[in-house]
Amino acid sequence: MPTSETSFTSIKVESDGNVARLVLDRPPLNILDLEALRELNRALRDLRADDALRALVISAEGKAFSAGVSVEDHLPERIELTLGAFHDVFRQLRRLGCPTVAAVQGAALGGGCELACFADFVIASESASFGVPEIKLGVFPPIAAVHFPERIGLARTLQLVLSGDVLPAAEAARIGLVDRVVAATALAGAVETLVARLKEKSASSLRLAKRAVLRTSARDFDARLVEAETAFLDELMKTSDAVEGLRAFMQKRPPAWSHR
Repeated sequence: MPTSETSFTSIKVESDGNVARLVLDRPPLNILDLEALRELNRALRDLRADDALRALVISAEGKAFSAGVSVEDHLPERIELTLGAFHDVFRQLRRLGCPTVAAVQGAALGGGCELACFADFVIASESASFGVPEIKLGVFPPIAAVHFPERIGLARTLQLVLSGDVLPAAEAARIGLVDRVVAATALAGAVETLVARLKEKSASSLRLAKRAVLRTSARDFDARLVEAETAFLDELMKTSDAVEGLRAFMQKRPPAWSHR
């Protein structure tokens, strides 16, 4: 089947009927601003309608996978729209029938880390790094708070979220955040080997098997994400420290916390 491609500004999407490939295309850091998030949602809505897909590969151009969601779009006047669009990406991914594979080179930070590690298979180059450093800006990462306990357990999630530490790929693999680490030159080959294995499977069987695995936690995921959104918008963003941390980052200065 010939490859089809849809035109976007911040991402590239193509499909050969068996495998879809979604590429973050705002190098070097692939910052996810509101327009990029809206494009991701449009692309994922289209992909969800294709029951023939056996895999979705998510990768990125440039030196980083993604440095996360735009800090400017976290400010009070934009955060509700931004958070809604960002979380809709994960709701779409959760309902996508086919397996998802993240190919990670360079830094995957904040929302970029959440996007990569939400995939069913996470393959990273040795030079990749992973972390959710939002706490250093006075905020927290809702998707990590909701999803990471499923992936790496409660204690390790707390350590990552509360410290804001960035982990090298090998350490991320040791705690289960990443599934496989390979040399940078072997990343593409490792992804294609996995994709080839998935292409051998029945698309309907893959879809039904994934649905069966996720069914027990699907409603819980949605409910917990709503709770995290509410805590972020109605509590966190009402504090002076949240806004101070974001503005300090943008102004390249140390934050002056309220100490309350």
